[in-house]
Amino acid sequence: MFKIITDSTADLPAEYLKAHDLGCLPISYILDGVTYGGERELDWKEFYKMMREEGKMPTTSQINPAEAKAYFEKCAEKEKEILYLAFSSGLSGTCGNIRLAAEEVMEEHKDVRIHVVDSLGASMGEGLFVHKAVKLREAGKTMEETAEWLEKHALNVVHVFTVDDLYHLYRGGRVSKTAAVLGTLVSIKPKLHVDDEGHLILIGKVRGRKKSLSALVDYMEEKMGVWKEENQEDYVFISHGDALEDAEHVRDLIKERFGFQNFMINHIGPTIGAHSGPGTIALFFMGESR
Repeated sequence: MFKIITDSTADLPAEYLKAHDLGCLPISYILDGVTYGGERELDWKEFYKMMREEGKMPTTSQINPAEAKAYFEKCAEKEKEILYLAFSSGLSGTCGNIRLAAEEVMEEHKDVRIHVVDSLGASMGEGLFVHKAVKLREAGKTMEETAEWLEKHALNVVHVFTVDDLYHLYRGGRVSKTAAVLGTLVSIKPKLHVDDEGHLILIGKVRGRKKSLSALVDYMEEKMGVWKEENQEDYVFISHGDALEDAEHVRDLIKERFGFQNFMINHIGPTIGAHSGPGTIALFFMGESR
């Protein structure tokens, strides 16, 4: 059986990673002059508290080739087939660095095969991508068969989300300063998605928090297509920036409108949360197109 590894940006619960024997390579971030990730972790609630109440502004980095190579070499002591599902190449250089490391390890260890797949996703969209790989592996698919399915269906993993504060998107260059200031004043909430190239794109604006949450579910109805009928037993993933009640509200809207019953809800980790900010709600599901 092949080993599945992903990045911490997949925002999967620790218990899920453990239950399915998944590797997870941490992507570090810096907050208040301290570097976190890997052995040093900050409680996620404390992370969001520091952002929300203390105005702390974290920064993030990417996994470098040396870090990835060291991780692969350690894995290769036990695993000879490794499937790595990477954070979107449209949002980070991590995927490219992972590929460089994989090539070096395979050149030096001829008995090891590493297949890197660009999820073109982030947060629990990347997590849903990993979940699909887990299910395929459980069904007895080989690493090659699993990778082929994932590469074919990466753009069927739909991402849509809204943020509570436009300032964090302004910091990341996603909206202008004027739009951030005016939007905040009149309670404009953006609707964003991750496009076919894995980039973060603004696709709409809604006035008011409740309407912005409903807009996520409207987008789901627009995009599901045949996946709605064929995958009623499938999972819908929802992640949140310390806003569990709003995530559960979105879940309940989906249950009521579409009848889905299987959900995974988890917080957005610090690496993604550094850019999306507290209050973010993100919805991930299978659809005909992004």
